[in-house]
Amino acid sequence: MKSTIHEHQKNNFNSVSKKIVLILVMMISFVGLAQEKKSKNKKVEFKVNGNCEMCEKRIEKAAFSVKGVKSADWHVDHHDIHLIIDERKCSVEDVKKAIAKVGHDTEDFKATDEDYNNLHGCCKYERL
Repeated sequence: MKSTIHEHQKNNFNSVSKKIVLILVMMISFVGLAQEKKSKNKKVEFKVNGNCEMCEKRIEKAAFSVKGVKSADWHVDHHDIHLIIDERKCSVEDVKKAIAKVGHDTEDFKATDEDYNNLHGCCKYERL
């Protein structure tokens, strides 16, 4: 009889333990999902190669061509672009690809030789 009671208690303990572990796993998953929420006004900045005001117009126009870019400001003196993007509609990589497509290298995406060669002579920056 004692053996049966002991096994019953052991089974109840195992059942409760499994439920607690399941609840903990679900809570951790929920917290992880909440942290992955995408911002509709994410501020981003990264380097973009260029030389002049023509480059500035071209770079900013390329950034704005990506749906979800709310603000784009490229600084000729520091060669960096400051963006505000809606991460629900675009990614930083989308913007970098669009900028590279018009001939300007970024940290992660290089313009093709063809796109770079299409730049005006004064816009041809020193490539690494």
